[in-house]
Parts: sequence; C-alpha cells; structure tokens
Amino acid sequence: MISRIDLRGATLPEGGALRDLLPRAEFDVEAALEKVRPICEDVHHRGTAALIEYARKFDGVELEQVRVPAEALKTALEELDPAVRAALEESIRRARIVHREQRRTEHTTQVVPGGTVTEKWVPVERVGLYAPGGRSVYPSSVVMNVVPAQEAGVESIALASPPQKPAFEGDPAGGLPHPTILAACALLGVDEVYAAGGAQAVAMFAYGTEECPPANMVTGPGNIWVAAAKRYFTGKIGIDTEAGPTEIAVLADATADPVHVAADLISQAEHDPLAAAVLVTDSAELADAVERELEPQVAATKHVEDRIKPALAGKQSAIVLVDSLEDGLKVVDAYGAEHLEIQTADAAAWAARVRNAGAIFVGPWAPVSLGDYCAGSNHVLPTGGCACHSSGLSVQSFLRGIHIVDYTRDALAEVTHHVVTLAEAEDLPAHGAALKARFGWKVPRS
Repeated sequence: MISRIDLRGATLPEGGALRDLLPRAEFDVEAALEKVRPICEDVHHRGTAALIEYARKFDGVELEQVRVPAEALKTALEELDPAVRAALEESIRRARIVHREQRRTEHTTQVVPGGTVTEKWVPVERVGLYAPGGRSVYPSSVVMNVVPAQEAGVESIALASPPQKPAFEGDPAGGLPHPTILAACALLGVDEVYAAGGAQAVAMFAYGTEECPPANMVTGPGNIWVAAAKRYFTGKIGIDTEAGPTEIAVLADATADPVHVAADLISQAEHDPLAAAVLVTDSAELADAVERELEPQVAATKHVEDRIKPALAGKQSAIVLVDSLEDGLKVVDAYGAEHLEIQTADAAAWAARVRNAGAIFVGPWAPVSLGDYCAGSNHVLPTGGCACHSSGLSVQSFLRGIHIVDYTRDALAEVTHHVVTLAEAEDLPAHGAALKARFGWKVPRS
C-alpha cells in the first residue's frame, strides 16, 4: 500500500541531493500555465460573460450572475446544522486569538540625533480569497483566509468558491457555492461572495469584472489551475503561495503509537490522490506496525479507491528508514513538509530543532487534523518543499511595511560626505549632487 525508501547504512547526502531521494508529487505548474493563459485573458476581455461560460463548461451550472445574493448568505447561515455552526464559531474564535497577536505595531528608531526611521504597517486595500469546492468543500479555508485578513485591517474582502451543481431539479442552492461555505462567510461578516472557481476566479480578482472590482492580492489554496493562475498574475497582484497537493511528514521513533501514525497519514491521503503521506523513522519495528495498521484503517473509512489508496501508493508517499533521529531530522528538513508531526520521545526538543516546515505538530496529542480546524494556527501553508523559504498565511501576509525617513538639516549634514562618497563609488554622481545642492554644493564635514 505504501513504498519504502531505505536510507540506512550510508552517510546522507546534503541539500538538493538529499531532496532528490525523497518522495514528492508531480505538480507541473508551468505546463498548466499555458492552459490557463487564454482563460485568464478571456476573463480580462469579456468579464462576467466569460465567468458564466466557464461555470457552464467546467462546473456544469447555468448562472445568471456571478455574485451571490445577500439573501443566499443569510439563508445558508439560518439553515446550517447547529453543531457545524458551533464548530465553525469555535474555529473562528481560536483563530482570532492567535492571529490578533500577530499584528505588528509602528516602531520608530532614532538612528542619530535628528534622524529617525519609522516603520509603519499598512494593510492591503482589497483582497480576493479563494475557497476550494471540488473534491471536498472547505469552510475551514474560509476561516483561515478571512480571519488574518480581518485582523490585519483589510477593508475590502471578497471570496470566491466554485458553484455547485443542483442536487435536484429546482434546487435553490444550485449554481451557488456550497451552502456551508456561504454560511461561514455569513458568520465572518463577508458579504461579497462570488460563484467562481479555478483560474477564472483568480482572473476575476486580478482584472476585475462588471460585478467584481479588482483586488490587490489573492490568497487561498486550490488545484493546479488556481496555482497556475497565481503564477500568471504574479507581479500584477500579490499572492500567498502556489499551493500544491497537501503533505504530511511524521518524524517518529519506537515510542510512537502506530495506530496514531497510520491514522494521521490516512487523514492527509483522503484529500486527493496526489496527497503526500511520509513517515520518517529510525525504527523498522514501527514501520512494520504502521504498515499493518494502514490496511484495516483504510478499509474502514471513505474515499478509499479514488483518493486514499492512490495517494498512499503514489510516488509522493513513502516510509523512509534512517539510522537515527539525527538523520531523520536532516531528512525532514530537506523535505520541508507542509505539515510535520513529531512523534518521538522528548518531541518538543526535536521540534525546536526543525528548520523547514509549514507547521509543526508536537507529540501524540497535536495531530494535523487539529491544525486543520481548531488549533488556532493557520492551515494555509507552503507545499512542495517551499517551507524552506516561505511561511504560512498570517496577518503579516496582508500587511506592507513602509519606512518613513525623517532627518533634520544637521542630521543630513553629518552624513552627507558618506552619501556622496558612496554615490561616486557607484558612478552615480547625481545622487551625491542631490545632497550637495542642499548645502550650497559644498560637502559639509562632521
């Protein structure tokens, strides 16, 4: 059901050579880019008409308008299962606690007497958020996108999610995003919601349409077409990350419970047939026990043939055997997992040494599923090894740092000769002249 990679008995290679030995899903955004380019440009030129056509082509629904009526949001919240509402409210509450603490404050540094640099943090004006709605529906992603944007102080927030086919003839929810998505938006006070999915939704936010003003930034997970559209618009709009298939890596030793480890691997495999599930361990006995556990646990759940089995059997998933936890640490740092669980003795100490991960889950009582919903952390995280240079979504994602430079005449005079010297060293004499002009073309000396 899951392959093995045995790295025991030899010195582990460094850097890219080690990464090349590890499993990873194939996710060719560059190839997808050529397919989304005409879609994006069609939305640019035809706006809402193009979005309606793509809803018919890709989602199998007939739309009269793309923006979701306010009444539909209200109805979705009123009809939401009370238990689901309570769970969403708790998820929102915990996310707000964590994300509110992330907001940065303005800070002024006196560089010299009379010379200060202030860094102020300004939210982007308008963001477009994306909530997937293909194989599964993710109201939790609504929470994870909206909460940090709100806590950052973003004034204009819009959300897009794919329209759903009607469940029966005359279904009032047909052509709208999933009702749980709409209910989550209503709970969060987001009233600008669009029935649009895939690359066309990203293009709607990037270019704007008759119904939707353009956004400064687009965030949120999605399929390869969403990732490709984000790449297409990089530079025109801000993005969070080109999210790929979800990943879990578990660093475990002989103290780990194989029942827990198997369950956690399966929990990510159920997302998608390209989802990655990786166990890194120095215990062959644990590896054997986890393999034995996978069979009955997979058989007892849903989405077995179309998601879980292909994901576990795919080249992106494996049990990786190492000689020691030190080697295991090198492996998980080289892998840079979206989600990394540490299930070892003294798990907190090992977690503290990890350099590359989207989020780290410490010990047996902090599974990835907790982070997906109710830990308070954000589940929009870097994938595909991008955790070695990128962070997950946070309040900071929606803020821009702006430096404000304020110098008096004396403070400028004191440093002018250095500025002139450096300008001339770079053969940019006009840079120095801009200071000389303020002092009668003479360079003051401190």
